[in-house]
Amino acid sequence: MAKGCIKPEYKKRLIHRLKIVQGQIKGLEKGVEKEEYCVEILNQSSAVQESLKSFDSLMLENHLNVHIAKESNNKNIQKIINELLRIYRLNRK
Repeated sequence: MAKGCIKPEYKKRLIHRLKIVQGQIKGLEKGVEKEEYCVEILNQSSAVQESLKSFDSLMLENHLNVHIAKESNNKNIQKIINELLRIYRLNRK
């Protein structure tokens, strides 16, 4: 795996989103500890999942800009197809 491949403008945004997720998880944990109303806990859980999807989307955008764009310049079409299929499968889980 390649290291050092997150563009600085994405890195800042990705870290910010992860900090948001951390706060949401702490809130979720607190809600369970305090035995808050189940629907409220489920709403918070849903918000965490949406935040992670947002993180994934941004990470994918970085990946496409860094790796896929580079490979398309090299005309390595099969590698591009395989990579996009792999990402698609990850997203479907």
